[in-house]
Amino acid sequence: MKITGFTIVRNAVKFDYPVIESITSILPVCDEFVVSVGNSSDDTLQLIKSINSPKIKIIESVWDDNLREGGQVLALETNKCMDSISPASDWLFYIQADEVVHEKYLSGIKSAAEQFVNDKQVEGLLFNYTHFYGNYNYVADSRSWYRREVRIIRNDRQIRSYRDAQGFRRKDKKLNVKLINAFIYHYGWVKHPKHMQAKREEFHKLWHDDNWVEKNIKHEDEFDYSIVDSIKEFDGIHPSVMQQRITARNWNLNLYSSKLKMPFKDKFLYWIEKQTGWRAGEYKNYKII
Repeated sequence: MKITGFTIVRNAVKFDYPVIESITSILPVCDEFVVSVGNSSDDTLQLIKSINSPKIKIIESVWDDNLREGGQVLALETNKCMDSISPASDWLFYIQADEVVHEKYLSGIKSAAEQFVNDKQVEGLLFNYTHFYGNYNYVADSRSWYRREVRIIRNDRQIRSYRDAQGFRRKDKKLNVKLINAFIYHYGWVKHPKHMQAKREEFHKLWHDDNWVEKNIKHEDEFDYSIVDSIKEFDGIHPSVMQQRITARNWNLNLYSSKLKMPFKDKFLYWIEKQTGWRAGEYKNYKII
């Protein structure tokens, strides 16, 4: 069995992505890892080269900045990266530049990949998610945050990145997947408020034209983290690859567990989910088998 990891990244230094931590967190279960580095205005390419692992294969890509509807450029770049991978790989392990896997899950991930490698009905493996918010002490836990996503897929050229590269489909049909006992730790909302605001302003340009951005996105010096609807304290341990970044954190942010900013309906549905584990009306871009 062969597993190839892959990711796309652009301007990782400028927007303070934990892409080194992301890649190295799953490198132990990958036989190789393909990184597609987009044309950047910073030292992203040099940053990726600094990993200095024989498993790493770097390809360079030029993003089409005219594709500004629905984040489609992200799917296009993801597909380009997938298409560069050898057919010899059985599984493709996709990880975004702000996602990290805790080392405690690696053996289980490898075992699941081995268990289902010959079961062609299984087109992918589904991961649970923990979304950190503001700083490393809090996680966002409302219904507005997705609970699961497919991150390991078969090496099948008919499987394509879907919409804004959040998930995948085969011939535009949802993948049949197995839910595994592993979590993705998502750190995309943990940055210095200045970096977070800069990222938000830039990334909306991947979904909307300049007029929409000008009307709807405020130009602020720092992002206001207090707008979150529900957070809770994180009571676990972060992945070992994140420890240096956590220690070097250079901003102070006082957040408090709160569910006071939800409408009554959302509070009620939140309560049901916490009591039963069932999320009413949940969007699922996959079929669990």
